[in-house]
Amino acid sequence: MRGYIRALLMCTVFAALSGLYVYSTLFEANMSAGGNGAKRVYGPPRVLGPRHGDPDKAGPQSSHRHNRYIMRQRGRLEVDGRRRPQPSMHLAVVACGERLEETVTMLKSAVLFSIKGLQLHIFAEDQLHTSFMEALESWPAFIRSRFNYTVYPIRFPSDNAAEWKKLFKPCASQRLFLPLILKDVESLVYVDSDILFLQPVDRLWDFLSLFDSAQLAAMAPEHEEPRIAWYSRFARHPFYGRTGINSGVMLMNLTRMRNMFFKNDMTSVGLRWEELLMPLLQKYKLNITWGDQDLLNIIFHYNPELLLEFPCQWNYRPDHCIYGSNCASAEDNGIYILHGNRGVYHDHKQPAFKSVYEAIRKYSFGADPVASLLAPLEKQLLKTTHTYCGKSHALFTKALGHGLARIDRKAAHVW
Repeated sequence: MRGYIRALLMCTVFAALSGLYVYSTLFEANMSAGGNGAKRVYGPPRVLGPRHGDPDKAGPQSSHRHNRYIMRQRGRLEVDGRRRPQPSMHLAVVACGERLEETVTMLKSAVLFSIKGLQLHIFAEDQLHTSFMEALESWPAFIRSRFNYTVYPIRFPSDNAAEWKKLFKPCASQRLFLPLILKDVESLVYVDSDILFLQPVDRLWDFLSLFDSAQLAAMAPEHEEPRIAWYSRFARHPFYGRTGINSGVMLMNLTRMRNMFFKNDMTSVGLRWEELLMPLLQKYKLNITWGDQDLLNIIFHYNPELLLEFPCQWNYRPDHCIYGSNCASAEDNGIYILHGNRGVYHDHKQPAFKSVYEAIRKYSFGADPVASLLAPLEKQLLKTTHTYCGKSHALFTKALGHGLARIDRKAAHVW
């Protein structure tokens, strides 16, 4: 009798445990199906964490408007019931002050030539947000289908926000904080607002596949000739290589940047990216001229193995032609990315650069690219041959012609 009771108790316990298991399984299935489980929330872009203090809150904010905007963009991914895959390339730019039109023209060139879809990350002062959205929304539907975009507020660590914002050009040092803000992005191309793509962003993006296991960024040298390069003649701080690097076009593996411990001249141990920036600024702020670019030069001086160099044709500036042509890769293949620093898009000092900028700015989407862009540009460039850069005018259209030839074939490259 006692054995019978023991067996009955064991069966009762086993039945209870089985019931709990079935209930647990059903509950988990409900959670994973959406039930009452965690839901993905689409909110404003992430800002710097508490390690850096609260973000600078200069200017009025409207997170509600931003939330609506994110959701609206997300909805565009479905057309006629067919869901398009997310764009695979990320492009970031920072715009403050009077840089709206220049930045929109840069974005126009990126979208015009690119093959795969683009995700645009636009960091701008609050008063520029509506203007950016209106400009991009005004583009034809067949162009808008090639990209998504998000407009972010300018954000620096609150305890040093004013110092970072005014370090060089307004807000330019925002690029240093992209790994800490875009935490869900693995890799991106950062460009200054005065960049013009004359070839698809895809070709620059392909440099990511050339990174070895350590490399986490790619940039072009500041100059090709040390005897006339700025850093080798005037820098009062360490810099990368023989001539330094120019950060106007920067390919970044943000995941690696977040995880790396960087060698430095301040501590005997490596520092993470977020630990490195402020001490570096405090040490060198009286010795740097070009702001955040100088800080990047210092970082990669001590960590050269982390950087991949790409040729100067991917960051062609007036420095490459004002003293005579000194960019061999552009002479061989043409200019792939034009960098109009020194304000040359807006004055008359380098008319060849301004001619390219005006040609792209005035081009109407959908018009014949050869008749409406290339032919007028070639004619205008012939008027610039009294300058050294104008004497090299063939370099400005050599690669551009090939890029424009691809535009009419984009229909074959859907997302």
